[in-house]
Amino acid sequence: MTGTVRVRQAADGLWIIGPAGAPTVLDEAAGIDVLVLEAAGGHLSWSLLAGQTLPAAVLDDVRLAQEWLWAVFGARVALAVDAGESGEMAAAPEIPQLVTDAWRLGYAHWAARWWPASIIDGIAPLDERLLRDDIATLSQACELIVDGADEFIEAAEQHTAEVADTRGRAADYALAAGPATAVPNGALVLARGSGGWDWHRCPPGLLDASERAVSWEVVRAAGSTTVLVRVVAAARGEVPSHLHPHALVRTSSGTAVATLSLAGDVWVAEVPAPEGAESTVTVQVYVPGVGGPEPGSPEMRRRVRELALSRLSRATDPAGNSADPPLLAEIAAAESDSDF
Repeated sequence: MTGTVRVRQAADGLWIIGPAGAPTVLDEAAGIDVLVLEAAGGHLSWSLLAGQTLPAAVLDDVRLAQEWLWAVFGARVALAVDAGESGEMAAAPEIPQLVTDAWRLGYAHWAARWWPASIIDGIAPLDERLLRDDIATLSQACELIVDGADEFIEAAEQHTAEVADTRGRAADYALAAGPATAVPNGALVLARGSGGWDWHRCPPGLLDASERAVSWEVVRAAGSTTVLVRVVAAARGEVPSHLHPHALVRTSSGTAVATLSLAGDVWVAEVPAPEGAESTVTVQVYVPGVGGPEPGSPEMRRRVRELALSRLSRATDPAGNSADPPLLAEIAAAESDSDF
């Protein structure tokens, strides 16, 4: 867990500590694999897919951060920040277990936002109540780092009793489109396709995370051409109208937008086809007001799904993962695989 970090002070007075190339909360756009943990006097961050164990830190209150800086990066780094020194230096955590627990807490927070639950790809969802229990327990273990850990634990315990689990088993879902989304009898299908969606553009737990979750067909019937869009839903139950996803249908000559509605386990919409739909169509799914400036990468999403599947596989044998024990929510999800 030791390594070399660069210590520097930004123009606005913030202190930045971290391995070369490590993401920080100052980056213009956070990748979907970035773990972030709010700490006393700053933030810690890790790249999940890079296997980064030593965090990067952005400090806005050095006095508060000194409470844990020595434990995470070692006395040499803590003294350098206190003295206003910058440069590359060796980092050797004084409490390695605390750094491991901090990573796991950051990972648990990440999983609450980015876990790629997918019926299509066989990635079971994480139980929200168990995940909040994980976060509460890890917050207590990281009390030296986390600002207000006790308050968070109390809020998490109170919330646990209020959260209802609305996710069903795979057997409860029918991936084939039902009557509400079927192509009309006698209609001509001019083109069809499928793909994924940018995870930045929708809140968690709304859509299936697969690269095959979105499908569309260009249909000609009764003298008009429309585009039928379907997206596999990730959860059941009522969804507030302001969180209903939209479909942007784009061709080389025009665009069309429609709000999707939930029909069983599939979000659906039908829009008049823009000119050129017979040859080239792309469909983007999003919730208005959600998202960042950078679109997500299909390759990055594939790697995140592979990581999730790997962690679920390892969670079937918790005793064999003492160095990186699975979350309780991951163990439960792994045990539910037979139902999912």
